Amino acid sequence: MTQGPVLIAGAGHAGFQVAASLRQHGFAKPIRLINDEAHLPYQRPPLSKAYLKGTGGPDSLMFRPDKFYRDQNIELISDRAVAIDRELRKLKLASGSLLDYGHLVLATGARNRLIDIPNANLQDVRYLRILDDSEDLRRRMAASKHVVVIGAGFIGLEFAATARIKGLEVDVVELASRVMARAVTAEVSEYFQARHHAAGIRIHLGVQATSIEGTGGKVTGVSLSDGRHIPADLVVVGVGVLPNVELAAEAGLPVASGIIVNEQLLTSDPNISAIGDCALFASPRFGGSLRLESVQNATDHARCVAARLTGEAKTYDGQPWFWSDQGDDKLQIAGLTTGYDQVVIRGDPAQKAFSVFCYKQGRLVGIESINRAGDHMFGRRLLGMNRSIEPEQAADLGFDLKAALG
Repeated sequence: MTQGPVLIAGAGHAGFQVAASLRQHGFAKPIRLINDEAHLPYQRPPLSKAYLKGTGGPDSLMFRPDKFYRDQNIELISDRAVAIDRELRKLKLASGSLLDYGHLVLATGARNRLIDIPNANLQDVRYLRILDDSEDLRRRMAASKHVVVIGAGFIGLEFAATARIKGLEVDVVELASRVMARAVTAEVSEYFQARHHAAGIRIHLGVQATSIEGTGGKVTGVSLSDGRHIPADLVVVGVGVLPNVELAAEAGLPVASGIIVNEQLLTSDPNISAIGDCALFASPRFGGSLRLESVQNATDHARCVAARLTGEAKTYDGQPWFWSDQGDDKLQIAGLTTGYDQVVIRGDPAQKAFSVFCYKQGRLVGIESINRAGDHMFGRRLLGMNRSIEPEQAADLGFDLKAALG
């Protein structure tokens, strides 16, 4: 059990959950949650989905009201961590304050990967990561007619679907040969590409934006690598994120494509943990190191660390899952489908409800479900038990998935 106060650098899903879980476990020492945004800690997934569509205010996104933090004696500090003194166990903040810690949790998250092309700094070139971004885009969509989205990953396509629903002309530019290529199977890519096309979204694959055109500081369009030019008055970029590892690296902690932690989410310093989007963690389940960007990963990491800090140390062994809402379709993913060598379709894509069961060497490794929530929940439970079903069973709609859990 840790001695002294717990400092948490970052107040996203991971940071908030550490603080809440510590109190749930009966941790009585001071907890200080360092929040570098001008809002109470809030949920991020709706920013590119329901919140972007709607008219509700920021309060609808907050994990808990201000009273929760007072009642739980969690000190919210509006500031930003800038340096760690590991020898003295002090954290320096941007304001110049120095805070002592018994244990430090780095929940620093990730930031948008920026594009480096001419005119990328024009005011009408926007990114979507935090609440202020979503608020800004709601206003800009209301005043725009034609948006170009650079990047056909989850965020890009979620935004594109919302913009189209709101009546904008939408073009999506993607360097890869299919949408969401790094995240899903070709079968799921094909389905979503067809659905977006049917909604009137134009998707341009195998090309990249080479320049953003503008006049008088205003965006007028995007030039592509194949020589085409797409008119636009708004550009939204979604080309991935970079983990925020600098605070750890400058303190001498090992980093790679994330802050390196062991199977209990500890850095090389026994007084410092790292969790969530910024953490590259050792995974016994998958036999290597992973860095995952998901709410599940962030909250499960946080619960694992809170348990360790209150005397219940255990190996982190979470089962990954993800989701994306695009128009009327809900994509849910259980497991990690990278490296699969066989896919089996359950359901009918023509009926807008099917799942792709992914196998590697005959064993189920993940399920991608579109509008089939039951298949998704089955996958989370089955994979969580380290079990599988035969490909023939997955393809047979007459096979009772629930029975396979018995």
